[in-house]
Amino acid sequence: MSASGESEYEIAVVGGGPAGLTTALYGARLGHETVVIDRGGGRAAMMTDTHNVIGVTEDVSGNEFLSTAREQVAAYGGEFERGFVSAIERTENGRFRLSTGDDGVLADRVVLATGFSDERPDPPLPRTGTGLHWCLHCDAYMFVDEPVYVMGHGDGAAHVAMIMLNVTDDVDLLTRGAEPTWSDDTAAQIDAHPVDVVHDDVTGVENDPDTGWLEALEFADGTTREYRGGFAMYGSDYNTALAESLGCELTDDGTIDVDDHGHTSVDGVFAIGDITPGHNQIPVAMGQGAKAGLAIHKGLREYPRSTEAIERDGPVTEDDVPGIPPKLLATAVAHEGHAGGPREPPATESAAADD
Repeated sequence: MSASGESEYEIAVVGGGPAGLTTALYGARLGHETVVIDRGGGRAAMMTDTHNVIGVTEDVSGNEFLSTAREQVAAYGGEFERGFVSAIERTENGRFRLSTGDDGVLADRVVLATGFSDERPDPPLPRTGTGLHWCLHCDAYMFVDEPVYVMGHGDGAAHVAMIMLNVTDDVDLLTRGAEPTWSDDTAAQIDAHPVDVVHDDVTGVENDPDTGWLEALEFADGTTREYRGGFAMYGSDYNTALAESLGCELTDDGTIDVDDHGHTSVDGVFAIGDITPGHNQIPVAMGQGAKAGLAIHKGLREYPRSTEAIERDGPVTEDDVPGIPPKLLATAVAHEGHAGGPREPPATESAAADD
């Protein structure tokens, strides 16, 4: 706790999705005081089922997946706060101050895992997860040999419609009354593929009364077309306000520019997950979170002490080690995964003060 009453951490992660929670897991398990600040919601929380995550079965919902992840982080001593980070500023001593309403957090490293929001078409729409889907590579398997729609009027929507022909022979591209904005090359491709372009707007949705799954869409011309599901392709709104306020460079597509381990152009600031370039997939986000966690650890860990530090501070003594905060040390030795089984935490001043 700082003199101003702000909580202090080595690592502050903004965003509690798969990427952010993975970084927090690595941070806490590698002995760094870590907090995750999450406002709730997000793409992962919307999932009715989990796809393409090895070791996680299809029946696990997004909320169940995230709840288990938070429990894992907490078991290693990481902390979780429900809140919204409205601003981040660099302090005079090079740390970061995160504003979270009445409270604040000070951290040595900041990890931005704030993701993006899909642009939604106007209603009427099927329900998300039971007829309206956002991730092609996550959910295309659900619609093998089924009638599918793709909503949109740009190149992205047209290409997704043609990609869906890999799994089904019944694909409609719904412009919903908008003038197509795809390129001439894309138009030539669409003409050469068995995709039906429907220009009338959607006026109604028919769902299975028992399961809630989409059965059909109604159109302004009075027709009804059967579908089991589809994808809305209207672009993404990347949550980069915090990154931009810190001076992080962005790419041409609006994502945060990072290296292979999540370093941004600003020292001490990392970005991971859907807010960065690449595939928007949970396993990819988790891999990015792991890489960032390892990079941060290598920059924060106490030992080995450099030759410059040895000349300045002297050699490392037995009283200096281990280089893990007392609270996290106590958590580690009491953890079920500790070598030889959990045991009573060692007596420390910090532990005694908590009693």
